[in-house]
Amino acid sequence: MEPPAVQERDIHSFAKPEEARVTHVALDLRADFPARVLSGTATLSIERAPGASQIVLDTHKLTIEGVSARGGSALEYSLGDADPILGQPLTIGLPADVKEIVIAYRTRPDADALQWLEPSQTAGKKHPYLYSQGQAILTRTWIPTQDSPGIRQTYSARVVVPRELRAVMSAEQLTPDGVEVPEGRAFEFRLTQPVPPYLIAIAVGDVTFRPVSGRTGVYAEPSVADAAAYEFADLEKMVVAAESLLGPYRWGRYDLLVLPPSFPFGGMENPRLTFATPTILAGDRSLVSLVAHELAHSWSGNLVTNATWSDFWLNEGMTTYVELRLMEALYGPERAAMLDVLARRDLEDEIERLGGPASADTILHVDLKGRNPDDGMTSIPYEKGAALLKLLETTLGRERFDAYLRSYFDRHAFRSITTDRFLADVRTDLLKGDRVLEEKLKLEEWLYKPGLPDNAPVPMSDALKRVEEQARAFAGGTAAGSLKAADWTTQEWQHFLDSLLPAEASAKAGPQMLTAAQLADLDRTFTLTSRGNSEVLFAWLRIAIRNRYQPAMPALERFLTTQGRRKFLRPLYEELMKQDWGKAEARRIYEKARPLYHSVATGTLDPIVRGGA
Repeated sequence: MEPPAVQERDIHSFAKPEEARVTHVALDLRADFPARVLSGTATLSIERAPGASQIVLDTHKLTIEGVSARGGSALEYSLGDADPILGQPLTIGLPADVKEIVIAYRTRPDADALQWLEPSQTAGKKHPYLYSQGQAILTRTWIPTQDSPGIRQTYSARVVVPRELRAVMSAEQLTPDGVEVPEGRAFEFRLTQPVPPYLIAIAVGDVTFRPVSGRTGVYAEPSVADAAAYEFADLEKMVVAAESLLGPYRWGRYDLLVLPPSFPFGGMENPRLTFATPTILAGDRSLVSLVAHELAHSWSGNLVTNATWSDFWLNEGMTTYVELRLMEALYGPERAAMLDVLARRDLEDEIERLGGPASADTILHVDLKGRNPDDGMTSIPYEKGAALLKLLETTLGRERFDAYLRSYFDRHAFRSITTDRFLADVRTDLLKGDRVLEEKLKLEEWLYKPGLPDNAPVPMSDALKRVEEQARAFAGGTAAGSLKAADWTTQEWQHFLDSLLPAEASAKAGPQMLTAAQLADLDRTFTLTSRGNSEVLFAWLRIAIRNRYQPAMPALERFLTTQGRRKFLRPLYEELMKQDWGKAEARRIYEKARPLYHSVATGTLDPIVRGGA
């Protein structure tokens, strides 16, 4: 077992790992698309303390059909009371000689981790599709195991799917083309490195593969595959750049799976196989910073993992910082600087959205007692966490900080870590006990106090300063055709449009920053309403809502009903719900679009749209 200092009690799990813990999960499942059910067995390998007589697992919406010792007799088990967030504990009695247990079970059609898509909801429109999304505590809705980021497990799987479909998982593929069986095709997988359960992931659909290099490639539906391979042509360069900063890539292959548009996140860092949204297929490789982010998770998150969901910033803050470093290495300092400036604006907006700098939800080590851990997945752990690491780099120097960062991943590889343990590690291995330096850095304020400390580095971009000048000129009456925007990158367009977004106070009061004539001029000159770049279109649609620019409303409805990325959905629905005229539109569109969205998205959006006054 891991040392007690690492094994933090996880308030979002029923497991008692100090008594008995799962070390390996072996799945044998069949995907029934008409019933929207996975069924079969999970064989769990168990490590137990002397005298332990039971093991407690996490389940939610699972039908348990029986439990037995592997190759032996039935075992006694019971399901505890259901909790709306945590699900139900599954307690299984363990005779003295039992080290492996077999759980026969099936999922429910409404399992929160699984999204079953109709052919019409895919790019190809011919075949159904299934994918999982386990973070934060949704794996328990399709696998009965100890669903805690602090309880790492290896896994293997055999999955039977319809003959015309292909299964992929976050693991080594032992049968890439599948094996013919009476029910369809069987695919087998294994992952020998231990991971937190939220990283066990599956997708089943009409999927093809395009290699990028000897150890990287792209999976996607056939109609999307070529575009995806073009977009991610720099995958191998990214892996090499990450290795030069963080140490060897320890997972074998690094592939991407481009999912159907309902996927709720930009990406999910499932080991060996990042799940990605098609909204990053801009056609010009301008949104690949998301791939750099997910790749960085191969170290920060997958290799060294937050021990509890209150420590989530250790995954995301570290990864966001590394993402910028990778973008700098691959595309130059100015590209990284632009991304950093945009991120700081997002952070400041998020602090205000969460209630201002005194809000407890702006603390890095956030208190999630009695709450869904998804509540803590705001921009705070990403951007405030990255700002802290940037402060360490600028204060101590890049050479010293980089040496620490690499040693951090080596020393804690395949382990879980808490915020307290991270702070102790920084004090010992980076600051070398220098209390004066620690006081200068204000580390405890960064980790345990709300808001953004006053020593946060201020990102700067000369390119975006020039964009701001153009935004001021346009707002002051300069015609759109006179703007020096011919060669703007995606990031410059994002900043320009964000700079034109009127303040909420003025939107509520009536007067708008831009006139209808200005909006029409801007739209006509730069075809913003018909943009295929999701980030630029999103920024434009926020302006359109705030200013009630009617020509963009059909595009807004198309955007909300053809993709399910929560990053885009939440702000747009919030903008609509803030406008008297927009409430009815938001509710009409939402009821139409909701079946497209994953439960992760609807869990956020239901209170906004259905719960709004």
